[in-house]
Amino acid sequence: MTPVAEIEVMDRPGLVALWQDLFGGPPPKSLSRPVLRRILAFEVQARSRGGLPRGFVAKLERAAGEAAPKRSPKMQPGARLLREWNGVTHVVDVTEQGYCWREQTWRSLSVIAREITGAHWSGPRFFGLTRRAGG
Repeated sequence: MTPVAEIEVMDRPGLVALWQDLFGGPPPKSLSRPVLRRILAFEVQARSRGGLPRGFVAKLERAAGEAAPKRSPKMQPGARLLREWNGVTHVVDVTEQGYCWREQTWRSLSVIAREITGAHWSGPRFFGLTRRAGG
């Protein structure tokens, strides 16, 4: 049986043991068996063929650094956000306790955006604090 075929029939303890042998530590607890199998099969195949091409890991790390999403600026108490939606201007004030909208304090801009639109929105995106990738 090939190593990849063996991985396909391993139980979770076997997958965890193989992960520890290959990576020197336990796998993330949140990984399901199918995901563990895929990662382990890829790693076994890559190692059997000499590993990833030279410089590839560094190139991946550079790309990941460039593609990291920009966080919205930290909102300071006293800031005011304005957003027009369906002809209504919504005003949100940033306070020490959270966000004040319609004389009520909310812990999240996303909850406010959902209340305004009736749909799931990223609050920072809805209020124009973030940009879409490439935008």
